[in-house]
Amino acid sequence: MASVRVGIGGWDFAPWRETFYPKGTPQKKALEYASRQVTSIEINGTFYRTAKPEHFASWAAQTPDDFVFSVKASRFATNRKVLAEAGESIARFMGSGLDELGGKLGPILWQLAATKQFDPDDLQAFFQLLPTKLGTRKLRHVLDARHPSFLCDEYYQLARKHKIATVITDSPKYPNVTEITGEFVYARLMNARSELDTGYTRAELKQWAAQAHQWQQGAKSGDAYVYFINGAKERAPAAALHLLALL
Repeated sequence: MASVRVGIGGWDFAPWRETFYPKGTPQKKALEYASRQVTSIEINGTFYRTAKPEHFASWAAQTPDDFVFSVKASRFATNRKVLAEAGESIARFMGSGLDELGGKLGPILWQLAATKQFDPDDLQAFFQLLPTKLGTRKLRHVLDARHPSFLCDEYYQLARKHKIATVITDSPKYPNVTEITGEFVYARLMNARSELDTGYTRAELKQWAAQAHQWQQGAKSGDAYVYFINGAKERAPAAALHLLALL
């Protein structure tokens, strides 16, 4: 079924002991709790280090049946001058145990360095390296392009050709793409403020709720993923919970 999923990045963040988790929640129970408050979580530790099959299996076992993870791909595949040479790193990441998530495997996020400029030939070669399936499961890929050179029709056309979604963000530091380039929409909201209990004003969250419904209508699959991941990260869970209530 088409859906708007809302969540946070990771589940182990010390300030959340004060702003999100019930007092006394043991660390080993954090994912179990968090996954019952939001409808998706972006696994971002996999960007920095390689997880093992048993890790993915454990994460799947701790979460509800209808829960979905997105997974941030290894930086060794994306933080490089020539993306076309990432084949070995992509294969290593894809073989690290993602299949253990089963039906809980959602989009795979490929985050480029902020210095990586749009090079159509190099990017096309990279897109061609991304597998379309893992076993029998169709994969969904999303690119987090952080250089303003990606704000061009040539990039949008290339991404659509390969059915690669592009991260939509409100970050003041990175380009704000508004085009839908994949069959789903993937937003990473990074502009929360610590002085607001919910990170964003109620009016701003209402606007994001309306935007999420528009994304649903504009995306071929009808699916949208919205993550609160940065800015005043301690407010991310509250922002996600309020947006879910609005939706």
